[in-house]
This record gives sequence, C-alpha cells and structure tokens, in this order.
Amino acid sequence: MTGSGSLGQSAGEPAGNRLLASLPPEDLLHLSRLMHSVTVEVGDVLYEPGQVISYIYFPADCLISLLAVAEGRMTLEVGAVGREGMLGASVALGHTLAQVRAVVQRGGRAGRIGSADFCAEFSRTGSLQRLLYRYTDTLLAQAIQIAVCSRFHMLEARLARSLLITRDRLQSEKFHLTHEFLAHALGVRRVGVTKAASALQQQKLITYSRGNIEILDSAGLEAASCRCYELVKDAGASGMAGAFV
Repeated sequence: MTGSGSLGQSAGEPAGNRLLASLPPEDLLHLSRLMHSVTVEVGDVLYEPGQVISYIYFPADCLISLLAVAEGRMTLEVGAVGREGMLGASVALGHTLAQVRAVVQRGGRAGRIGSADFCAEFSRTGSLQRLLYRYTDTLLAQAIQIAVCSRFHMLEARLARSLLITRDRLQSEKFHLTHEFLAHALGVRRVGVTKAASALQQQKLITYSRGNIEILDSAGLEAASCRCYELVKDAGASGMAGAFV
C-alpha cells in the first residue's frame, strides 16, 4: 500500500511510545480515547511532500524514515521517528501539508489520531504543548546535522552513522535494510551502498546479507562513523532530557 487508508486498526494507543508515556495520566487518557492502534508495513508511505496531513502517528515498535525529496525522485533521509517520537507534529504548529516523504522502515504498531482531534487536544493541553515544542526542536537539530553530514563526509562514515542511528531507534543490533532503501536514505546510487557496506563488513564491523544487517562491533562502527552520530544522538538526548519517564 502507499498510504494509511487500508491500515488495520483497533481502539486505543499501543503501549511503547515514550512521548505518550511522558504525558500526565489524565492527559494521556484523554488523548488515548481519540486514538486508534494501527499496523504499518515496511514500505508503506504515510506522507508525501505537499500532501495534506490527515493523521498523526506515535510509533510503538515501528520505525519511520523521513526523506527529503528533490525533483520528485532524488531523496535524502533527514530524520527517523521511532518509539521516542511522533510523526506529524508540525500540524499543531500550523503546517497542514507534509514537507517530507514518510516511509515505514520497520513494520509494527503505532497510535494514530486525526489531525483535527490532535490540534484540539494540543490547544487545551499544556503538557502536550511543552512536549511537542521540545520534540520538534530536537527533530530540527538532528535534520540540520544530518544535512551537514551528507554534504561533507565520506559515504562509508555516513553509512556507519545511519546504521548506528537505526540501531538506537530499534534498540537492536540486528535489523533489515535493503540496498535500495539505503541508497534512497543516503542520496547515492546502490553501487555506492554496496561498496561502503562491503568495506564495513571487511573490517568485521557488520555482517550484511540480503538486507539483513547485524552490528558485530559497536565501538568499531562508532569509530568508523563521523562525529555526526554523536552529535545527532546528543541532540536527541539533551533536547528531551527530563521529558521521558
């Protein structure tokens, strides 16, 4: 599928999203009554640039990649949203159209709420306002750092950075990422991803077969990455310090 219309859903928000868990119980209960739990699959496109944002998503165990799109075909990953965040926060700030392509990188569950309902809750709930302002500031800081990284650093280091961020979002040393997806995320040709992944594999930092990736040496992969990984990680940690429970 290429949208959210055919998502399976059930009432209530799924457990696991850290932003939702950070709300006071009363505010969370009120928001949850307006929310449904949905299942998203790898490759699902939740937003396209210029598309009206109809729903807000709170991932539980899925991962959503945010891709900037140029000329309708060239892409570059500028962020990712996992259980630590939300997709569509800009709606509450007055931006009704999506600015990026949002693609499901790892399937799973997410809480989904209509944009109008979310904006109504945002306008009346101080705790949600404070959380969203901090989170959107964090997303912006990470997007800026990733853009700088993409312009100035070597592909091998950028791939290492991307794999480490994915590991952190999924909290797992093993995950699935195809050459095609990584090429779109890093804004390069597939042959470039193949060469960079082979180099990391030859250093025994990762294993990579048919899209199945396992990080064998986290410290070594961090050393192979540029400093942007630490900066992106620190931006998220400092931006949300004290917010998570």
